[in-house]
Amino acid sequence: MEIGIDSFASAMLSTENGEALSGVDAMSELLERIEAADQAGLHVFGIGEHHKKEFLDAAPAVILAAAAALTKNIKLTSAVTVLSAADPVRVFQEYATLDLISKGRAEMVVGRGSSVDAFPLFGFNLKDYDALFIEKLELLLAIRDQESITWSGKFRPALQNQPIYPRPLQKQLPVWLGVGGTPESFIRAGALGLPLMVAVIGGETHRFRPLIDLYREAGAEAGFLPEQLKVGLHSFGYVADTAQEAIDEYYPGHAEIMTKVGRTRGWAPVTRGSFDAQMSRRGAYVIGNAQEVADKIIRHSEALGGISRFTFQMDNAGLSHAQLLKCIRLIGNEVIPLVEQKLG
Repeated sequence: MEIGIDSFASAMLSTENGEALSGVDAMSELLERIEAADQAGLHVFGIGEHHKKEFLDAAPAVILAAAAALTKNIKLTSAVTVLSAADPVRVFQEYATLDLISKGRAEMVVGRGSSVDAFPLFGFNLKDYDALFIEKLELLLAIRDQESITWSGKFRPALQNQPIYPRPLQKQLPVWLGVGGTPESFIRAGALGLPLMVAVIGGETHRFRPLIDLYREAGAEAGFLPEQLKVGLHSFGYVADTAQEAIDEYYPGHAEIMTKVGRTRGWAPVTRGSFDAQMSRRGAYVIGNAQEVADKIIRHSEALGGISRFTFQMDNAGLSHAQLLKCIRLIGNEVIPLVEQKLG
């Protein structure tokens, strides 16, 4: 199992004395954390895509390219690329270039995006939410698999025997499909044989099992082998020396930020009771000491019929750079060996 981190490049992290970081300092610290993750033996680091003041990830491929120059082994991916509001040609070119810079470590996770800020920014109509994604995914996969493209669609000018360069180092650039909770998305990923990245940031993880079964059934019907139908899981998570330390450091910032986000999305305010429910044996959050976190990752994997990748989301808790660096070292030095030992 691959274990890593997804970051939204938060611009709101504070220094130890409570002062807000500048964009320059926040970006510098993010790159230092990616380098630390590589040195600690984490397998993957993802950068999200948002177009809001509180995040610095509007151009994830640029951040990942800077990280590629600082790292040697870790896979570098988007998390996710909002493909509906992007040009698939440019997306492919950016990540093919990243693949060359990183010597074959580039991936992308594509999706509609849970935030819709990219749609008005780039002139797309939310009424076309589904149609945009379906068409653009088709084009992106065609470009990935063929050097020259003849293609036509509704939302982009046609291509007539048009070569697309550069080509990546990898024979086939990995494209994961990021999904929320609609059966159609899971079935589509299976029918296309794409690895699946499932974001579970609330509730109980096992409730996604029927949807993942749909994914695997659709993939089998389309002729794909079980080993081609990878499942990744993305959840809120954090590791400290003790469970109490992890909760004490994570909860205050998490409650503040997620309650603020909830006001715009119609979510109930975060309370200690709702947080503790997510910390239960079957709850989605993966927070605690190394042993507890490793055990919960394994339980989540078993509940979903086996996962190939788990990524921590830690940007939602206002944690300091020092706390995040310590967590990264604990993941690499303790959590990953425990998970590997358990998996045999």
